[in-house]
Amino acid sequence: MADSGANDFGFAIIGCGMIARFHVRALAEVPGARIAALVSRNLDNAKKLAADLSLDCPTTTDLSAALARPDVQAVIVTTPSGAHLEPAVAAANAGKHVVVEKPLEITAERCDRIIEACDRNGVQLCTIFPSRFGDANLTLKTAVDAGRFGRITLAETTCKWQRPQSYYDQGGWKGTQALDGGGALMNQAIHNVDLLLWLMGPVTHVTGFTATLAHERIEVEDTAVACLRFAGGALGVIQATTSVYPGLPKTIAIHGDHGTAVIEQDDVLRWDFTPETAEDRAVKERFARKGGASGGASDPAAISHQGHARQLADFVRAVRRGVKPFVDGREGRRSVEVIEAIYRSARTGRTVELIH
Repeated sequence: MADSGANDFGFAIIGCGMIARFHVRALAEVPGARIAALVSRNLDNAKKLAADLSLDCPTTTDLSAALARPDVQAVIVTTPSGAHLEPAVAAANAGKHVVVEKPLEITAERCDRIIEACDRNGVQLCTIFPSRFGDANLTLKTAVDAGRFGRITLAETTCKWQRPQSYYDQGGWKGTQALDGGGALMNQAIHNVDLLLWLMGPVTHVTGFTATLAHERIEVEDTAVACLRFAGGALGVIQATTSVYPGLPKTIAIHGDHGTAVIEQDDVLRWDFTPETAEDRAVKERFARKGGASGGASDPAAISHQGHARQLADFVRAVRRGVKPFVDGREGRRSVEVIEAIYRSARTGRTVELIH
């Protein structure tokens, strides 16, 4: 990490659990960025994070003190999901730019309060969705925007992961409604839901089923399926679970009457279009060698920090240039709204219509 300087962009990380470590590693690869403070309700957690990753920065339990520091330009909120609102709003009110780990919050209403606070204080807001920054997903987005699929008819995504009972038992907040906000959908598959909305646009109708089938002592689902209707007319399917052994790489697929593309993690499994172009052949050649990354399918600590680094670099550029980051707060809200609708459908047994 670079030494402090006039042009450095200082971050305070709020919450010093596992995901904070990804942000520390990611920020080390962002030019000009540095960590100015670590904040945790448990000071030992902050000190351990600093020691483990060789950070030379203040550690504190006092959020207000960290927000008062002139060398803090922005915060990264990595607290439990249902505790994102309060530190994010406090940071915005202190004039600091705000980065929030996914989900932005666990309800759309709580998302709206974060968005409103950032708007009111004139600060930037970013929701962390690193899957959007993967090379294969960016290539897929370019193909969608170029109309390569013709009439898109079906979009599908799977997050068939495995989490042992110990995963829920050790964390305190994992698997709770108040702080996790949901299970396999809200915590794990929200990345997939975000990708679907980014690629396909708004959802108008949702029908969903959820169940807790392979875990005990949790208040949320470990298995979920949903059917979607998009505003453009296409249909969609989501499968999400933390109950599948041994845990499979996540997938996303787009199908149309002129093409099919299937992405597994950041590997392109299918890239078939008619007529095939030189660009299509180049895509196949580029992604011919599978990376085979698990992406956290069975181990949440196995996720790469590369997407975080790309997204945080985008955020720093956006703040310095006075433009919106690639994934702002309103983008982050969209997946929460759709997942809430799936939960509502599962509770009521009815299709939920989303008004846009």
